[in-house]
Amino acid sequence: MKKLMITLFLLLISSTVFAEGHLVTYTIDGEEFEGYYISPQKKAPLVFMIHDWDGLTDYEIKRSQMLVEQGYAVFAADMFGKGVRPTTIADKKKLTGSLYRDRDRMRALLNGGFTAAQAQGGNVENAIAMGYCFGGTVILEYARSGKNLKGFAPFHGGLTTPEGQDHSQTKGKLLVLHGSADTSVTMDDFAALTKELERYQVNHEMITYSGAPHAFSVFGSERYRKEADEKSWARFLGYLKETFAE
Repeated sequence: MKKLMITLFLLLISSTVFAEGHLVTYTIDGEEFEGYYISPQKKAPLVFMIHDWDGLTDYEIKRSQMLVEQGYAVFAADMFGKGVRPTTIADKKKLTGSLYRDRDRMRALLNGGFTAAQAQGGNVENAIAMGYCFGGTVILEYARSGKNLKGFAPFHGGLTTPEGQDHSQTKGKLLVLHGSADTSVTMDDFAALTKELERYQVNHEMITYSGAPHAFSVFGSERYRKEADEKSWARFLGYLKETFAE
């Protein structure tokens, strides 16, 4: 019996560690997009991920692989279009700005990506959404839309609620991970969101990291802060464990 238990344990480890992800082409209103899906096993809890303003890159794939090692499936959606991966600041601002001005399209792309995750076998009945920077901003848009997920977790995302919107329809638990040295998204923005979530009685946890600027979790960048990255990642993993257990 002991030998059998050890064998099963090793099989479980190998199935998680050696899970292979793949790119997924999907279509929304006749336009092609390219996401990334990886899963350790069927019915694994799903993390729906949104990329930063440079599009779906190796960074999101690395984070997806880190999550699959913890037993979670990940679908990283594409908000820009297949093959559209901006490299200049001007192009990044153009692409993100067009979506900030057209929230209906933003929500349509989110729903299209979520449908693609389901088509890949993603467990959409047991899912949370998360995102980085631009992706964190987008994730809060998804929360305000009333999407029925277990939670939403923006990493150093934009926290301002657009005019005419609020969090009255937000469901699930929010985990907001923010750098207190962020000059792009200020602590005033952080405080305002806290007050709004409290006003609408949205279950939330708001954490700041001292000395951490905007994009503090991006490996290899000049803004990367190891301590803030490791602490926020550890809290995120704890949040996933708690949220999916509910």
